[in-house]
Amino acid sequence: MNAKTEYLTFNTRSKREYVNITREVKNVVSDSGIGEGMVLVSAMHITAGVFVNDAESGLLADIDEWLEGLAPFKKDYRHHRTGETNGDAHLKNLLVHHQVILPITGGRLDLGPWQQVYYVEFDGRRPKRLVIKAMGD
Repeated sequence: MNAKTEYLTFNTRSKREYVNITREVKNVVSDSGIGEGMVLVSAMHITAGVFVNDAESGLLADIDEWLEGLAPFKKDYRHHRTGETNGDAHLKNLLVHHQVILPITGGRLDLGPWQQVYYVEFDGRRPKRLVIKAMGD
């Protein structure tokens, strides 16, 4: 089995931001030389996430609104007693999850026709890392 690992660093301009990273994941898969396998895409911070969905701005706004409704920013999270103010970001991470595993088929990232890979930042404006690890033969 072969593997290729790359790290990306994000420092978003806003506290919450959705970044399409499909091109970067495709590049890692292509550079890996792997014909058949899987690629893991994983946020390395508990206030960020990774998901696969459509690259349509209205849908991204709907997702953002949905997440804010389920895990709204508020001042009275018990987590804030630690001095942090990102309790909602931790909860949003649980809803989106921190990683995805995607197939590699014929040496290419094997996504559906509308699928795109997103890094989502819930507590940004500081450096955060993501790992992309392609594995297979």
